[in-house]
Amino acid sequence: MLERLKILSELYGVSGDERRVRKYIREQVEPLCDEVYTDRMGNLYAHKKGVGKKVMVCAHMDEVGMIVTGVLDSGLLAFTAAGLDSRAIISKRVVVGKDDVPGVIGSKAIHLQSMQERKTVLQMKDLNVDIGAKNKEDALKYVKPGDYISFTTKFSEMGDGLFKGKALDDRVGCAILIELLKENYDCDFTAVFTVMEEIGLRGAQTAVVNVEPDVALALEGTLCNELPDNSRRKSVTRLNEGAVISFMDGGTIVPESMLNALKDTAAKNDIPWQFRQGTSGANDMGPVHQGLAGCKAGVLSVPCRYIHSPVSIASKSDLDSVYRLAKAFLKESRFKEV
Repeated sequence: MLERLKILSELYGVSGDERRVRKYIREQVEPLCDEVYTDRMGNLYAHKKGVGKKVMVCAHMDEVGMIVTGVLDSGLLAFTAAGLDSRAIISKRVVVGKDDVPGVIGSKAIHLQSMQERKTVLQMKDLNVDIGAKNKEDALKYVKPGDYISFTTKFSEMGDGLFKGKALDDRVGCAILIELLKENYDCDFTAVFTVMEEIGLRGAQTAVVNVEPDVALALEGTLCNELPDNSRRKSVTRLNEGAVISFMDGGTIVPESMLNALKDTAAKNDIPWQFRQGTSGANDMGPVHQGLAGCKAGVLSVPCRYIHSPVSIASKSDLDSVYRLAKAFLKESRFKEV
């Protein structure tokens, strides 16, 4: 699974431009399913036909990134971003457009900044992407407004059982979901690899209408901030402490029956787990549990340090715990209890 995650992490797939990620996943899941199809939003569905409850498991394909909004006379690119902190992206390497034109996110050098400027945080409007163009005319030979901009971070293992890479939110979920499709379950099972989660949970709003699930589960990468000056509560989640079970977030209150089913499954199978000790943010279960007549929805996550930045860090043991818990929940038909 880690080798597949490496491939997924290094693919470019900013919200609205998930085509490369979708192509790779489709190649991986077609031999495992009864049918694989894409809707007009771009969501990818992998369906294993069965009887009984309709169970949907989601993971989103998109990643945070940027889009070109204009080309300056100097040849520098203006851009807009969603879900990113301007402090985390200065001087990072990127690629632009379908031809992956290399660039760097630049800002005024510290030597040229006034004392007041040094005391303030540079905003997105103060940054540009430099592709080495001579001027506007030259830049427009290679890129144009509307082109997507992605970070180029390479995936690698590090430390004691950790790994780093871009887009771990939510390529960790995609990697796990592909593995889950290798098994058969006592239900009508649909895996959905959704689009545009990072800009408003848009793909999930369409997916719930198409699948009409009775039970749904999201596989996510989530906040982890167990730095030395943070209490356990402020850390939200912690690396190497297992699968993260959410009881509430900005879009969902998880039903008690779902919460109990996930906790009991973890206990029965000796799978490490932890609560998500924070309720900010949202994920694909927000629109899913509200869709149509509603469905019972839950969220399992992998803790990721430095989420929504050019690089995140996660743990192999946590990745495995989420996979094992999701698999046991499905194989043991615990979804029948919710």
